[in-house]
Amino acid sequence: MSLKPKRTSARRTGRRVSPIIRTRRSSRPVRPTAALPAANHPEPYVSVVIPAMNEARTIARVIAGARGVHSRCEVIVVVNGSVDNTAEVALSSGARVIFFEQPLGHDVGRSVGAEAAKGEIVLFTDGDLVIPASQLRPFVTAVSRGADIALNNYSGPVRNVVPHPVVLAKYSLNILLGRSDLNGCSMTAVPHAMSRKALEVLGSALLSRPPLAHARAIMDGLRIETVHKVPVGKLNTVRRKAGSYDPLQQVIIGDHLEAVSMLLQRQRDRAGFSDGSRRREMVR
Repeated sequence: MSLKPKRTSARRTGRRVSPIIRTRRSSRPVRPTAALPAANHPEPYVSVVIPAMNEARTIARVIAGARGVHSRCEVIVVVNGSVDNTAEVALSSGARVIFFEQPLGHDVGRSVGAEAAKGEIVLFTDGDLVIPASQLRPFVTAVSRGADIALNNYSGPVRNVVPHPVVLAKYSLNILLGRSDLNGCSMTAVPHAMSRKALEVLGSALLSRPPLAHARAIMDGLRIETVHKVPVGKLNTVRRKAGSYDPLQQVIIGDHLEAVSMLLQRQRDRAGFSDGSRRREMVR
């Protein structure tokens, strides 16, 4: 069986195209194999949110993997700042496309997609990460079994002689939050999934700043688990940087510092940690 959906224009989003079906001759009846629908389910249980910028080369395969996580699935692609045909490819793959001419960044794209999501579970991934459905389903399964947030069990590069500043920030924040068991895992990394309850507690806007959403989720007592490891560091496209300065790194570290500030405001100066045997009143 061969399914080849026709490409549709970005202005015609609601049209479904019947696939061309070819069968081979056989002396006995051939039972057709069940194919995943190349369209979003009208009543989705799982919403998959995919920010994408100039990802025409990978987006069809990313959508195919996402669509396989559940029989009742919708795929939302937030195309932003693209100058290629990412939106057209996503539409022809049956996804709902939300389009912005200007770049938003992955985090804001996830926030926009979460606001539009209808499912009871929202799964987040990226347009340049081709991940098979088998590697995405554990996140959906964990939430369906009671987790509020299911994290990628990936802490980043931890064997470097000089630790990466973002890795240090993640570990430090989890220690301050009393969740050292999470190591460097957080909502900063995809794939991760959340329940409808978690989305309502945090609000879609906070998802645009993952370290703050992560800290708020822990402080508000949401059930957070690391469920499956997807080594996204090996899958991510290497982006060229101007010299040694990485503006994205600075943004992420700044968000972690704001998360620490939020924690201190709620739990006072030492974030709930004891001052030990210090006698500060003796200092003159």
